[in-house]
Amino acid sequence: MNDEFAAAMRRATLFTRASNPSEATRVILDTLAGRTVSGEHGPAVSDITPPPAKSRPKPFPVDPHAQLIEPAAKPETALAETDTFQRSPRVRRPLGDTLRILSEGRSVAGKLPSFSDGGLPGMTRRSLKPVIPDGAKYLARSFTCAAGTRSYKLYVPASAPAMPRGLVVMLHGCKQDPDDFAIGTGMNATAEARGLMVAYPGQTGADNASSCWNWFRPSDQRRGAGEPAIIAGITEEIIQDFELDRSQIFIAGLSAGGAMAAVMAEAYPDLYAAVGIHSGLACGSATDVVSAFTAMRGDGGLASRTRTLKDSVPACRVRTIVFHGDADRTVHPSNADRIVAAATPSVPGGAASKPGRCAGGLTYETTVLTDEKGRPALEYWLVNGAGHAWSGGHADGSYTDPRGPNATTEMIRFFLDQCE
Repeated sequence: MNDEFAAAMRRATLFTRASNPSEATRVILDTLAGRTVSGEHGPAVSDITPPPAKSRPKPFPVDPHAQLIEPAAKPETALAETDTFQRSPRVRRPLGDTLRILSEGRSVAGKLPSFSDGGLPGMTRRSLKPVIPDGAKYLARSFTCAAGTRSYKLYVPASAPAMPRGLVVMLHGCKQDPDDFAIGTGMNATAEARGLMVAYPGQTGADNASSCWNWFRPSDQRRGAGEPAIIAGITEEIIQDFELDRSQIFIAGLSAGGAMAAVMAEAYPDLYAAVGIHSGLACGSATDVVSAFTAMRGDGGLASRTRTLKDSVPACRVRTIVFHGDADRTVHPSNADRIVAAATPSVPGGAASKPGRCAGGLTYETTVLTDEKGRPALEYWLVNGAGHAWSGGHADGSYTDPRGPNATTEMIRFFLDQCE
């Protein structure tokens, strides 16, 4: 045993005694792979460098209850997938009344108590179904390709059933499903008002034990393979079936879904016109479970050494809007800075920041970056006091915080800003 390995084992032992087993594992794996903390050969240079403008809290210890990356179990039988959807009885209401109900966050089943996880509303999982206006459709569909099969829900607006204006693909977070995410974000109501379709791909427990999108696996970070290929396939299927305008195709996600949305924007910049990333991580932030925890806690130096997206894709940046709470204890807010750095145009036209306060009481800071033509290329909303939850969401859905600015309406505004 050489001196370097012995020193690494001593460091790993100290981390273990400090109840930080993931850091101990990282030290051991780094040493076995020939990497060192100080870097005899020097650490590889990251191509995602967080901008220094904003001050962030120091990295926090790994949350043992974090459900952002739990690897899939090995069930004896895979979960059955079906094209049928048992919808709860619909209440027959005029479209205007239904939109008002949706915007208020109510559901057919009624409002339930929703205070848990430190008192923030919207952290408890429900078994509710979205309200569907007369004339609208909420279809249960399935897509299969060489990379696998996923079911998805598809909202077709009553305001434009024959010729929808465009499509928003919504990627849910861990321990969520399409219905829960639709209710929590209120995306159907906002899309209805703008004539947009909404697709909600669903991750399965057979592919990840916590229904997380596998954003941290190299096999699921590439164009034409893994989960990106499935999500892109779902998108293409809807575009072709409804003859949608390709300039108005968007994607957004929360947490693990936000991290996967970042992957999709980098792997398929020719498919999506804009991306919304809420409480997520930049593409390439992790290459395995250990580096995923490293990135989540805000120590992204190691995780950023290797970018896993090596396929040839069109050289362009997807317009990006980012939401993150500065009190997020699951995904450190420094990850939002890394997303901004990755999405920033190489020659921005300028940047402007302004503070704000929403009706729910939370304050926020919005930064807008423009391209060389003066058009908004990126928006970054940092919500003060917000945790790991969809800002401005409805309390009937899980992982929402109704107190903050409405991420749903702001994302749709940003998506359509250059399509008016």
